[in-house]
Amino acid sequence: MQSGDLLDLDVTDVAHGGVFVARHEGRVVFVPDAIPGERVRARLTDTAKSSFWRAEALEVLEASPHRRSHVWAPADIGTAPENRPGGADFGHIELTYQRELKQRVLRDALQRFGGVDSDVVVAAAGADETADGTGWRTRVSLHVDDEGRIGPFAARSHRVVEVDDLPLATPAIADAVSRGRSAAPGRLDLVQPSDGRVRALPRPETPRRRGRGGPRPVVDPALRETVIERVGDREFRVDAGGFWQVHRLAPAALRNAVHEGLRAAGRDAVDPEAWHLDLYGGVGLLAAAVAELGGPATRITSVEADPRATDHAGENLAEWVGARAETGRVDRWLAQTEQAASSAERARMRAGVTLLDPPRAGAGREVVDSLLRLRPATLVYVACDPVALARDLGMLRAGGYAPVSLQGLDLFPNSHHVEAVAVLTDEGPLS
Repeated sequence: MQSGDLLDLDVTDVAHGGVFVARHEGRVVFVPDAIPGERVRARLTDTAKSSFWRAEALEVLEASPHRRSHVWAPADIGTAPENRPGGADFGHIELTYQRELKQRVLRDALQRFGGVDSDVVVAAAGADETADGTGWRTRVSLHVDDEGRIGPFAARSHRVVEVDDLPLATPAIADAVSRGRSAAPGRLDLVQPSDGRVRALPRPETPRRRGRGGPRPVVDPALRETVIERVGDREFRVDAGGFWQVHRLAPAALRNAVHEGLRAAGRDAVDPEAWHLDLYGGVGLLAAAVAELGGPATRITSVEADPRATDHAGENLAEWVGARAETGRVDRWLAQTEQAASSAERARMRAGVTLLDPPRAGAGREVVDSLLRLRPATLVYVACDPVALARDLGMLRAGGYAPVSLQGLDLFPNSHHVEAVAVLTDEGPLS
C-alpha cells in the first residue's frame, strides 16, 4: 500500500504524542483524532517505514462512548484533515477520559523507559476549571502568513488556518482575536497577565544572519514590558514575551505539587542552612515554592539561561536573604560548581533540595551525571514530556535515587500534553 490509500482501522490504544494505535495486517498504524475502541476510516499519509505507518482519520465508523463534539468546531473530524487547526488534539474526547488516556501514556513511559511501576494519577489543575476544559490559556501563539492570514497552524503542518474562535484561550484573548489584528508575517503572541489586559506581541520573521557581522534583529520593546503574575498572595515579575505557565491555574498547581511532594519525602520544613538549587529556574516560581518552606533565611540559587528571566528571578526572590539568581546553561553551571565548590558548600548541597524543570527534551545524561556526583538529598523533577522524564528517572534510579512521589497534572486540557512532578530521595549509590 502507499500514501493516499484508504483503510478501515480498529483503534486499540493511545500512544505518546497525541496519536492512537491501530494495526493493519500486523503493522502498527498511528492515527490522530480517534479514540481506543473506535473503528475509523483513515487515509495513509506515510508508508516509508517498515515498522509503522501513519494515517489521518476521515470518518468514524463506530464511535466510542467517550467521543463528544469537538470543543473547537474547525478541528472536528468532519473537517478535512488539512484544514483542522492544531493545538487541541484531544478536544473530541470527554474530559475525564482524556485524563485516563494521559495516565496510560505516563504510566507506560515510566515503566518502559524508566523501569518505574507507578499508579500515578493525572488530576485537574484546579477545582474551578471549566467543565469542558476550555478558557484556560493565558498565552496563545498564532502565526501570520505572507498573505496576512492569522491563525494556528493546521495540525502537523506549517500552514496557517484562519479561525473565528479560540476556545482554549481565556475569553479576553478569544475576544481580542475575534476583533481581528494585522501583523507582519511571522508569529503573533497574545498574553493576558494577572492585570487582565491582553497584550498583542508581534514577532515578525527576521532574515537569517550570515556570519558574525550580520545585523541583529531588533527586539520589540513590547516583548520586554514587565508584567505582574500573581500566585496566591505572591507576585512575580516577568517579561510579557517571556516564559510563564500558560494555564491560568498552573502556577498555583505546580507550587502545591512541589509542597506536597516535599512533604511526602519527609521535608515538611526545608533546612534554610542547606544549599538548594532551582535549575532551569525561569523567574523563580519553583524556587519560591521551596523557599516558602524554609523561611526568610533560605539559601537557594536559581539557574537560568535567559538573562532577562534571571534578572526577574533576582527581584522575585529578594525577600529570602540567602537567595540569588545566576545566568548560565545548567550543564555548564553544574560542571563549574563541581570544580569550584568547597567541601562545606558540597555538604550544604547534599543536605538540600534540587529542583529541575528542564525543556521538553529533558535534563539528559550530562546534567543527571552531575547531580549523581553532587548528590542533593532530595530531587524535585518537573516534566512536560513523559518519555524524557522516564529516561532521566531511569538514570537517576540507577544512580541510587528512589522516587517517593509522582503526580500528574492536566495543565493542557483538550490536548495530549501532560505535566508530571516527581520527587526522589538519595538512597545511596548502587554497589
